[in-house]
Amino acid sequence: MVAHSIRPSEPPLRLTRRGRAVVLGLLVLVASVASAVLFTTASRASDDSSAPAPTITVRSGQTLWDIAAASSSRRDGWARVAEIRELNHLPGNDVQAGQVLVLPRP
Repeated sequence: MVAHSIRPSEPPLRLTRRGRAVVLGLLVLVASVASAVLFTTASRASDDSSAPAPTITVRSGQTLWDIAAASSSRRDGWARVAEIRELNHLPGNDVQAGQVLVLPRP
């Protein structure tokens, strides 16, 4: 004679109010991380570093400071002037009308 043991069925999992809040918080966290990853990936994809660098032709009366200020209003002017000088291998701040300068990417 074989004795069968019958296991009582377990009640379904029930979450308390705190448990539901924790699960919801984890879902929001996962969604936020996924959005951040997608956003950074999309912004890198739109940055085409293979495109030629922007250039400008110096007009009569224009200074290096004028060009730096016009090419970017969000950055320190002196730092922008230094970047333009470095990119174009300029020994000083003098530029001539008709000279073509390579500008740093924004």
